[in-house]
Amino acid sequence: MNEDKIKRIMAQVKSFPGMPVTAAKLLKMLDNPDSTAAEIEEILRYDAGLTANILKLTNSAYFGIPSKVSSVRQAIMMLGWKRLLQLVMTMCMSTVMKKPIVGYDLPQGALWRHSVAVSVAAEAVVKALKIPEAEEVFTAALLHDVGKLVLGGFVKNDMDQIKAMVAKGIAFEVAEYMVIGTDHAEIGANILKKWDFPQDLVNAVNWHHDPETCENHCTLSDIVHIANTVGLRIGFGRDTEGARIEPSPSVTDRLGLEPVDIEVLVEQTFEGVNKLSDELMVG
Repeated sequence: MNEDKIKRIMAQVKSFPGMPVTAAKLLKMLDNPDSTAAEIEEILRYDAGLTANILKLTNSAYFGIPSKVSSVRQAIMMLGWKRLLQLVMTMCMSTVMKKPIVGYDLPQGALWRHSVAVSVAAEAVVKALKIPEAEEVFTAALLHDVGKLVLGGFVKNDMDQIKAMVAKGIAFEVAEYMVIGTDHAEIGANILKKWDFPQDLVNAVNWHHDPETCENHCTLSDIVHIANTVGLRIGFGRDTEGARIEPSPSVTDRLGLEPVDIEVLVEQTFEGVNKLSDELMVG
């Protein structure tokens, strides 16, 4: 392992922008059962642009609300405040995640479209399996590849070595780790730690390519792993190996998913992504 390279990578993690202030304030409210709609509204009222985008997304066909939602308080009543937090996180992260990512051959907007698709797929998995207390899965799925924003340049520099290993049948993520000494999942987990995210969300990002390695709080990582596969299948994001990715058999067994269930999830995700507003998916 190149220790100097790891130090440079971790220095970039340390200097990576903090979570947007509004999202950070709302995230802390997750642990407070006494949080109120009025407190959430007070935080958002100072960011008119963010509020407007949240209301536009709330009124998209994806949520299927029959009447127009015109205020944050109404959105909370219709969707719940945890769902509203998800929308805040989505809008806050959209700008940075729409950037092109060197090293992973992701043009502008590709990482973002994949991230949104995986979030939609993750929610479809939760709904299909009737998993309780899984509101955080949307955010975990949205941020599962955030580590690519840091690691892309390092992957570009070592791409010849990585491609040589992939040509021998080694999975891209494994080759990435072997050559660089870390991978985008681990770096993404470190970014979420920096942002003081709950441990189960950190784990979901850390193990989404290698869910068998997860030892604690693993349900979310299993869901994000499946959702990532589904997102790639519908054509959002790129499989760097150039092959059809299959979900881990141990994960599908744990979740009780059959191949036909995966195909249903693919259809549901494709439909869900199409229902999201153009504003969210553009770029």
